[in-house]
Amino acid sequence: MPPTLADRMTHILNAINYIQVALADKTVKDFANDLSLRLAIERSFEIISEASRRIPKDIKAEQITINWQSIADLGNFLRHVYHRIDAQILWDIANRDLPPLKVFVERVIRESTQ
Repeated sequence: MPPTLADRMTHILNAINYIQVALADKTVKDFANDLSLRLAIERSFEIISEASRRIPKDIKAEQITINWQSIADLGNFLRHVYHRIDAQILWDIANRDLPPLKVFVERVIRESTQ
């Protein structure tokens, strides 16, 4: 049985939470120099990307400030251009783009359980 929308939203939320906790007490330099952490964060971004691809367009349309195509593209970049991943870019995405995505995902999860 394939994951439901609620499952996918939960996967996104769990990945965001992991990224936020893992980076909470780090600097961008710490992040850049810790290969294990970078690989874990990259995998979390891949999960976010892949799960986001399966969110219906009408749900995505509720939050036009989220660049859904960029989220999808990030997963492709991580998988296919892995040799050119810049820690600063991932750091910036984690700090700039994940908070509004988290708010949206939490709202969708909350509304789907009411």
